Amino acid sequence: QVQLVESGGGLVQPGGSLRLTCAAERFMLDYYAIGWFRQAPGKEREGVACVSGSGDNTTGYAASVKGRFTISRDKAKNTVYLQMNNLIPEEPALYYCSPDPNVLGWGCRGRSQYYWGQGTQVTVSS
Repeated sequence: QVQLVESGGGLVQPGGSLRLTCAAERFMLDYYAIGWFRQAPGKEREGVACVSGSGDNTTGYAASVKGRFTISRDKAKNTVYLQMNNLIPEEPALYYCSPDPNVLGWGCRGRSQYYWGQGTQVTVSS
């Protein structure tokens, strides 16, 4: 059974950093364009960043995080990371990783699938 597991979230002070990890079981992330998504209570899920697959490491970022967040892969570990720096105060949100087809509209390329994990919560608060 395909599983996506997000981890690394937590409570962080404004200006702090977190690194989120997306791990996959029985699923090869390398072939897929992978996106990180964020969803706060009562709001629609929004794209944060993406990285292309199949050898093309082109990335894309939401304007609100560009310059602060970095998405990357570790092919050997079959993982995708989201390094979040200079975090700003905002409502808590769940962060998901997914090869959802929406990432193909963010400037990333690769295979896509409607796979989702449980998310990891990020709270930036003083």
